Amino acid sequence: MEIVSTAFAAGKSMPSRHTCDGADISPALSFRDVPAGAVSLALIMDDPDVPKHIREDGVWDHWIVFNISPGTREVPEGTEPAGTPGTGTSGNNEYHGPCPPDGEHRYLFKLYALDTELELPRGSSKAEVELAVTGHIIAQAELLGLYDRAA
Repeated sequence: MEIVSTAFAAGKSMPSRHTCDGADISPALSFRDVPAGAVSLALIMDDPDVPKHIREDGVWDHWIVFNISPGTREVPEGTEPAGTPGTGTSGNNEYHGPCPPDGEHRYLFKLYALDTELELPRGSSKAEVELAVTGHIIAQAELLGLYDRAA
C-alpha cells in the first residue's frame, strides 16, 4: 500500500499553501494498492518534532480521520476524506496544517488499512484511534513531508 501527494514528493518540503503560512488547506493525497480485504482506512497526520516545552510527548496531532471507505483512492486538495473525524491537538476536527515554532519539522501522513470499522465516536483522539487499530492493521503506508517557516 502507498500514500502519495501531487503537492510534494516524499521527504521533501510541503508548499506553504498547505500550512498556517498559506491557505492551510489539505494537500491532494492518493492511496494506492489498498488490500482487497480492507474494511476501512484510517488516516493520521502528526508532527513528531515539537519542542518538549510545548508538548511533553513531543508530538502534535494535525489530522485524524477513520472509518474511511476502503474504496477511497483520492482525497482532493482542500477536502476531507469521507469518514469519521477525530480531534487533533489544536481541538480541530479537520485538517490543520504545519506551523512549526522552530526550524524544520517532519510531518507524517500515516494510512492504515484495517480489517474492521472502528467503533469510536466522532472526535476521538489519536491515542484512542491507535489503540483501536491494534490487531486490525492489514497494511500501512507513510508519507513524509517537511516544513520550515523560515525557508
